[in-house]
Amino acid sequence: MSAFADEATQAEEKSTSTTAHSVSAVRIGICGLGTVGSGTVNVMKRNCREIAARCGRPVEIIQIGARRDNPACDTSKLPVTREIFDVAANPDVDILVELIGGTTVARELVLAAIANGKHVVTANKALIAEHGNELFAAAAEKGVTIAYEAAVAGGIPIIKSLREGLVGNRIQWLAGIINGTGNYILTEMREKGRSFDEALAQAQALGYAEADPTFDVEGIDAAHKLVIMASLAFGMPLAFDKVYTEGISGVSKEDIRYADELGYRIKHLGVARRTGEGVELRVHPTLIPQRRLIANVNGVMNAVLVHGDAVGPTLYYGAGAGSEATASAVIADIVDIARALHVRPDQRVPLAGVTQDSQGDIDDVLPMSETETSYYMRISAFDKPGVMSQVATICSNQGISIEALIQHEPAEDEELVPVVLLTSRAREAQLQEAVSQIEALDSIQGPVVRIRVESLG
Repeated sequence: MSAFADEATQAEEKSTSTTAHSVSAVRIGICGLGTVGSGTVNVMKRNCREIAARCGRPVEIIQIGARRDNPACDTSKLPVTREIFDVAANPDVDILVELIGGTTVARELVLAAIANGKHVVTANKALIAEHGNELFAAAAEKGVTIAYEAAVAGGIPIIKSLREGLVGNRIQWLAGIINGTGNYILTEMREKGRSFDEALAQAQALGYAEADPTFDVEGIDAAHKLVIMASLAFGMPLAFDKVYTEGISGVSKEDIRYADELGYRIKHLGVARRTGEGVELRVHPTLIPQRRLIANVNGVMNAVLVHGDAVGPTLYYGAGAGSEATASAVIADIVDIARALHVRPDQRVPLAGVTQDSQGDIDDVLPMSETETSYYMRISAFDKPGVMSQVATICSNQGISIEALIQHEPAEDEELVPVVLLTSRAREAQLQEAVSQIEALDSIQGPVVRIRVESLG
């Protein structure tokens, strides 16, 4: 028994003093001892009394699988193996906690654990987004659970909210700031006037961004998280390959300044929306009205706004990453599984929120060309008469109205003047055609910058 399992057992015996006998401990095997793994060990050790009381029985780590030790946590009194598949094969482990990351080995590890009749907790958003359909089917066949609260938005309980707290609602849409690195960069650009490259370098210096920040700044990380939330919200299979993904590397400090002048903030949003024609799944920079609470989520924090037909808008805010914040979600999943260990599989909360045979069609996802939003456009035009008339005519021919316009005087000795427009709602295909025609005008220089706009009202 682990060093802190004794304390948990004592706490459990005290909390259940009215019963004639003590219940057996739930036995945990943790694979991966990085940031989240070490945080999970530390929080379980520190809060063992509370966890045992809330679980109704002690929770005991009986094995850790990790390539190397982590000085951030003390595992000297815990059994450690360098072969993670030993944990999946250990007959004494009830719940395997997968915290190794990646998709290849992690998929094999989770499948091995399921085959051996073990429940699984994971913080791996890529694994769930890309292989969740397969893993859920395997788990259902074996009658075990896969829990993945920590895979989205760190310590924010958004998975439980979508899967359980909002079940009485028809979810109409959700929008989330679900990558702290990107949000930090955009916050630095707005508050300190930094360029994208300067803000990224600052994020890397502080450890918020990796040496290769592609997954964060180009929206891949957010797309993984969005597809998981959309699956739960709309009762559809996971469809990662159908998410439109656009990063923030093309956002300039000029665009942030103009957005502010128009009363907006630029945020990197994941948006999932149910429409009469299908489901929109998209990640991209977005202008949001400054008055919206989500527009004021800054730094590395995350937030998800969910709109249900009965409850209306609900906002979930908190730390989207970090050792102990994510560990909080991991442990919540462990406790959920422990409470239902002896519940029949068909009486547990479905892994995807609904049973797999009642999920919608993956082909319900709309192509990006069919989605509809308003747009911010920034044009570099030569300062001469008639330019805006040409632009307005092109937009009108595509059924696009101009709702607002900013045009400052050109700087001294400058021939080009920046023109900023806000448009009415239009289909992406119409907007792209208008942009192509505008860029072809002799009076326009360079590409037209376009950023989508969401009111989130």
